[in-house]
Amino acid sequence: MIPRGRLQLAIALVVGGMAFALPASGQRPPLAMLDQLERGRWELRMRDTSASTQSVCLGDTRRLIQLRHPQNVCERYIVDDTAQDVTVQYTCRGKGYGRTHIRRETNRLIQIETQGIADGLPFNFVVEGRRVGDCPG
Repeated sequence: MIPRGRLQLAIALVVGGMAFALPASGQRPPLAMLDQLERGRWELRMRDTSASTQSVCLGDTRRLIQLRHPQNVCERYIVDDTAQDVTVQYTCRGKGYGRTHIRRETNRLIQIETQGIADGLPFNFVVEGRRVGDCPG
């Protein structure tokens, strides 16, 4: 049996630790700007001379962080997180890494700058993302 004083101390430590784990009142959750972007079909247009486009269906707009590592589970570090911009650095063990900056113009129009290493090769590009409709199905 645990002495009463030690039990109270243990409970106080657990409850006190939980207070640090919860966000302070009025604080917004991490990467909240990405959560405000509209879900649906987005067109991603490269801002280089090729001007190639890619269409993606986004149910989770946080996928925009890892455009070159879409299927990988990666560790993320939030560098900057404001109402209009987020910058995230990530590492995908054995697969590469990246640093992505996303600036929101509206909830349907964003600018993405990303660079890093994928499949042993460097990448560095700028993309304009625009919501163009709903996802099929």
